[in-house]
Amino acid sequence: MDKDRIEGSATNVGGKIKEGAGKLTGDEKLRSEGVADQVKGKVQNAVGGIKDAIKGR
Repeated sequence: MDKDRIEGSATNVGGKIKEGAGKLTGDEKLRSEGVADQVKGKVQNAVGGIKDAIKGR
């Protein structure tokens, strides 16, 4: 695994936490930021997967 996959996974988890906190507190902005972070994390994780595939891992 490379740095992109690790960071992507961490961003995704952080986004899930933000989204949950936003739902719990009724903070729509925080919930939206959490969803956006999840998307960013998934994209970053996918880029890392592509890099791994290119490197033959």
